[in-house]
This record gives sequence, C-alpha cells and structure tokens, in this order.
Amino acid sequence: MDDERLDSAYTTRPLTADTWGDFARLVEANNGVWGGCWCMGFHPEGVGKGSSASQNRDAKRAHVRKGTVHQVLVYDGDECVGWCQFGPPAELPTIKNPTAYDAGLTELPDWRIGCIFTGKGHRGSGVARAAVAAALAAIEEAGGGLVEAYPEQVEGREPQRGAYFHTGPENLFEAFGFERDRRIAKWRWVMRRRVQPQATTEARPTPSP
Repeated sequence: MDDERLDSAYTTRPLTADTWGDFARLVEANNGVWGGCWCMGFHPEGVGKGSSASQNRDAKRAHVRKGTVHQVLVYDGDECVGWCQFGPPAELPTIKNPTAYDAGLTELPDWRIGCIFTGKGHRGSGVARAAVAAALAAIEEAGGGLVEAYPEQVEGREPQRGAYFHTGPENLFEAFGFERDRRIAKWRWVMRRRVQPQATTEARPTPSP
C-alpha cells in the first residue's frame, strides 16, 4: 500500500514514525483538528475535558511509536492532505453514542473505520474517497473481515453550514458497498460491509516442453 497510486492525483502511505512529520504538519495547519484532538477521539484515551492539544499530540505519537495505530495518509504530491483511521475494536473502542450502539450489538466487527479528515483547501476533491479506498485495501491485505463505519446521514437533512462530518457522510460508504445496520443517533448510522481477504495466486509448476 505504501505510495500506491489511487488515481491521477493522489498517493497513500501508512502513518508511521517515518510519516509522522507529514501528519503533524497537516494537523497543525488545521488548528490541531477540531480544536486539538489530534485524531485521538477513537483511541482508548479518548478526548476528554482534561486533555490538552499537546497531551493529545503526545498520546497520538506514542501510539505511532508502539504500532497501535492504523491510519492511511493521502498525499497530493509531497503534501499530506487527509487521512482515514481504521483498526480493530480494541484499538478504537471509543465510539460515539456507545449506549445506543451496545443496545443493538449482536456481533463485534473485525475492523472499525474511525476518523476521516481532509485538510482545508482540498475538500470536495476526492481525498476522503481515496483515503477510504486505501483503508479497505489495507484491510483486505490484512485478511479482511467485517468492517463497520459510523457516518452521518445526509439525505433528508438540511445542509450543515460550516460543519464537517468527522466520520464521513453516509453516501461515501454507500459508494463502497456498505449497508445500514442500525441507527444510533438521529443522523448517525452503523454501516457494515464484509471485506474478503486478498486473493493469493499459488505458484504453478512450469509444464515440461
């Protein structure tokens, strides 16, 4: 997946110690993301009133160093312009509307898609789509399984002036084959898709002449 060309515009790389600087520059250019969360909202620590932007930054970097983060970074040339966070439930346990979520839970997913972010100046240009496509490709490569997302409904809703859906809009996931499982808030759904593992081609013996 490293530096994989998704289309004519974007490439992707995983968030690692080597790409931390690219990720950090994007976050800092966007006010720490939603006031300083540093994409920590889904991690076990969450983002509470007692956590500062610098604490969130240090916590995120610690996850990167420990390898307890799965995150696809999207690049336009050499510039990181967005990402898609994903991971198993143990890695991303802190989801929105947990009471409603648990009430209808029958099977934990193998993977969750958490935060999706596009930097200012690049929104509406396919960054989120490229990020989700790369995340699903990484999940396929890792063995596939049941994948959950928690997007917000757009259809039938007044336009949200100045709002940014940090878990993505529902129609983005519909385009990737996700289906509604259940509603957990007025405008938020659990959507699911089962990803098959990456097919492997077994080497075949060369036939004798």
